[in-house]
Formats: sequence, structure tokens, C-alpha cells
Amino acid sequence: MRENRPVTGKWYIIGAALLWGLAGVCVKSVSWGPMSLIASRSLLSLIILCICLKKKKVVFSSGNILGAVMMSLTGILYVIAIKLTTAGTAIVLQYAAPILVFLYEIVFRHRKPTCAEILITFAVFGGIVLSFADSLDASHLLGNILAILSAFTFAAQIIIMNRKDTDSGDSLIISCVLSLIASVPFLFSDPGLTFDLTNIFWVCVLGIFQYGLANVLFGIGIRRTEALESSLLLTIEPVFNPIPVALIYGEKMGVTAVIGSVIVIVSVALYGLLPSIRKRMRHVSV
Repeated sequence: MRENRPVTGKWYIIGAALLWGLAGVCVKSVSWGPMSLIASRSLLSLIILCICLKKKKVVFSSGNILGAVMMSLTGILYVIAIKLTTAGTAIVLQYAAPILVFLYEIVFRHRKPTCAEILITFAVFGGIVLSFADSLDASHLLGNILAILSAFTFAAQIIIMNRKDTDSGDSLIISCVLSLIASVPFLFSDPGLTFDLTNIFWVCVLGIFQYGLANVLFGIGIRRTEALESSLLLTIEPVFNPIPVALIYGEKMGVTAVIGSVIVIVSVALYGLLPSIRKRMRHVSV
């Protein structure tokens, strides 16, 4: 049953979105390679999740394992993308995931889209094209492609997490273990792996707060808010993500990328609002 605590639930979701939004500044602030960051983040997050979730047993169902694999891939692709492109572009491109889920429902579940949904889908992909057009040099282009791939794995994660045999807490724990196993070998060949205070500080922020605590807050908040409210509140993340990076490192997105980002964020927010708009229109017509 969904807990009837809407006010506190909103604050949990807002807290999770803000903490997730620290990914850009954390990754940009550490000299370590992306896989070394994944290893440290996974280890610290695993400790936080085990302490907060207090799970005595982890169920290895097909849904939990598949969800964990997609979580791991999403995290790895996203962290590498941040290293290769701007933090703002990476999160906005990943934010296309809800539209990809919508397209999945059309193709595989034969859902009939409305005109508004079709227009929003075209708007999102138009925003993505603008984000790409702003950075066509080799390094940024690769980062953008990886960010898009992370949107696909994130969409798959969302679909799998809605299965009845999937538990988000179990998937998170399994995901951390898988990511740790996949990334540990890279620690031995990372030339940027130094343990100065700056690296240690940002690695701790990344693992403990940006990922571990953020997922705990999200898990609590999602049970106390409606799906529409939570999806709209989470738009805070792509808006907030580039701000710390710009303030600390002066990293700025180009004009076309900003325009594309605004189009994507607004379109996804409108997509989340569509059920509420339809409901109100039905009430008005009655």
C-alpha cells in the first residue's frame, strides 16, 4: 500500500533529485578514470544501502538480476559520458528515457499514441539533435553517444523495475555488486588514481551521498508520492546538475545545447502532466 504522507514524500524526492544532480561536479572533480569512480561509488553505495535498507536476504529473481544489470550499465555509461562531454548534456540526453519507455509501449504493447504524445516525442528528439549539434568534436560526440546509450539502458531499467518479480532494493544491491566486480580490475591500470584530499572528498560525496543516500531517499519518497508528482519533481535533477559544475569549473553548455536541454526537460515534464491534463479536461467536458 502507498503510504499517505504526501508532504514528506515530496521532500524525499526533492532530496534524491538534488543529490543525483551532484553527479556532474563529483565526476569532474576527481582525477580518477571513470571505472575507478564506478568501483569506489559502488563500494560506498553498497555499504550505505546495506545499513539503511537492513535487508537480511537478497532475492536473485530474473527481474532483480536484469534490473541490476541495466542499473549497472546505466551508471557506467553515464559516468564515462560525463568525463567526455558536458555534465548538462549528459544528463539531458539520459533524460530521454521516459520517451523511450513510451515508444516501447507503442511497439511492443501496441499502445495507440495520442497526437499530444506524438508531438512531445518529436520535440524530445528535436532537443536531443540540438544537444548533439552543439558539440560535434570527437570527444564530445563520443560522450553524447554514450549518454544516449545510457538513456536506453535507463529505459530498460524502468520497464524491468515495473515487473512484479522485481524489488528495487534487491536490484540496487545486486547492481552495486555487479558494478564493483566489473570495475575493480581497472583500478590497477588507472594513471589518475591518486589519494589526495580532493579526490577522497569528492569520491566520498559521490558514493555516500550522490548515489547511496539518494537511492535510499528515492525509495522512501516514491512510496509516499503519486507517480505523476515524483516524475515532475525529478525534473529538478537535469536542471540542477550543470549548475555546480558551471560555478566551480566554469563549464558551460553552448547556446543550441541549452535550447535543446530546455526543450527536452519541458517536453518530458509535459509528458508527465498529460494524464492530469486529460483528467481535468474530462471533468470540464462533463
